[in-house]
Amino acid sequence: MPAMSERRLSESGFPIKTVYDAADVAGGLDARLGAPGTFPYTRGVYPTMYTTRPWTMRQYAGFGTATESNARYHQLLAAGTMGLSVAFDLPTQMGYDSDDPIAHGEVGKVGVAIDSIEDMRTLFAGIPLDKVSTSMTINAPAAVLLLLYQLVAEESGVPGSALSGTIQNDILKEYIARGTYIFPPKPSLRLVADTFAYCRKEVPRWNTISISGYHMAEAGATPVQEIAFTLANGLAYVRAALDAGLAVDDFAPRLSFFFVARTTLLEEVAKFRAARRIWASLMRDEFGARDPRSMMLRFHTQTAGVQLTAQQPEVNLVRVTVQGLAAVLGGTQSLHTNSFDEAIALPTEKAARLALRTQQVLAYETDLTATVDPFAGSYVVEAMTDEIEAGVRELMARVAEYGSAVEAIEAGFQKREIEAAAYRMAQEIDSGTRVVVGVNRFTVDEEEPYQPLRVDPAIEAAQAERLARLRADRDSGAVRRALDELRTAAAGTENVLYPMKEALRARATVGEVCGVLREVWGTYRPSDRF
Repeated sequence: MPAMSERRLSESGFPIKTVYDAADVAGGLDARLGAPGTFPYTRGVYPTMYTTRPWTMRQYAGFGTATESNARYHQLLAAGTMGLSVAFDLPTQMGYDSDDPIAHGEVGKVGVAIDSIEDMRTLFAGIPLDKVSTSMTINAPAAVLLLLYQLVAEESGVPGSALSGTIQNDILKEYIARGTYIFPPKPSLRLVADTFAYCRKEVPRWNTISISGYHMAEAGATPVQEIAFTLANGLAYVRAALDAGLAVDDFAPRLSFFFVARTTLLEEVAKFRAARRIWASLMRDEFGARDPRSMMLRFHTQTAGVQLTAQQPEVNLVRVTVQGLAAVLGGTQSLHTNSFDEAIALPTEKAARLALRTQQVLAYETDLTATVDPFAGSYVVEAMTDEIEAGVRELMARVAEYGSAVEAIEAGFQKREIEAAAYRMAQEIDSGTRVVVGVNRFTVDEEEPYQPLRVDPAIEAAQAERLARLRADRDSGAVRRALDELRTAAAGTENVLYPMKEALRARATVGEVCGVLREVWGTYRPSDRF
């Protein structure tokens, strides 16, 4: 292992100097910074940031049945969380019902199983949807889950105009790093654009997409790659919406982003600052946005799951605290802090509560909320911000050489770049040049026993029974007619969310709705050339 005094490189490969001064900051500090809440938003998207209210504290949760997850949501709300963040199981994420053979063994395992409007009613029972902001980590079938949420809200007297929250709805990163895609890129982009148009009219306070770099970072992307590929995807979504006839200032204010926060605090703070600056200039200069909200890069942050270790899991509490601190110092709008036991299993109630308490300590026991942008003018952070911005712009230009992010994805460019970075990091960990406490240094001979949370496998059969009752009780003719209308819309140019909503209202299932779209649009099969 190198001595601590040896020169280090940042995660993106820039040398970290021992001492920084004004000469390291391109263009000088005064000219580059500006004021918080003003273009180019380097210092934050709002003038007061956390001095008037803290960031939104979310906890990503969902497992087993809707009943179990609903209980966890009530526990989190009682503990002081400000917004809910829903994790869906893999069958739901892939648009399959729980009784589909392909879903066997995965029902309720990495999130909650949602098959129909009845499950969604149970999931949010007793939760005031006009007062709680809800984020849903769902991509290919994002429109389906949003419509189910809206239908449940309407049943309780809450109109779409009163709902606030976010759907991830970022399908492009699925082709790059995560893999829960259903349809090919072009119809997927159409579905995203239809969602933009629908929400502008029907659910105006909803963030229609959370363009995600988090999953690319979890796959091994460097901070520069994370920002470059995320913003390149963002440009593709903007162009798709413009091609669909929307005006930039009609949809861009509802765009949001989703990034990771690593333990490399200084570079992470610089990364967030650079991302805001780049996005603001792209929206103003390339797309002619005039509404300041269209230029604001608002983002949610999750601490780095990939940096959690199963060895000495309590050390993850320290990692998550540092990562949460990086997100706050970087100006995040909302934050999820991982639980210390997530490298082992789904978090226990106690671990989830400790993760929330970490945010509450940062917000209420430190002085972080007393001032806006504490690192402004820091020579090292400003210099790193410039380096990251230059690296991001260079990498985005390489994506643009393919034509767009979509063409680059189809050529496998982003995937190859991320895999190369992940391989380099794995080599560093294996060799010991990159220290992971408790894994390749400071290990213990014997780990303390830990009892993880386990999902009852019987829930799969229970979900199948509920689906059988649903299909027996509903008006099958009405479901068939509604699905036929959805099929016609998907084959044409009509916005598919309106007939989709009616099909879901008639109690069509998630799998049935997605199955109709599969019939019309086909399914995506990645090329084996990369």
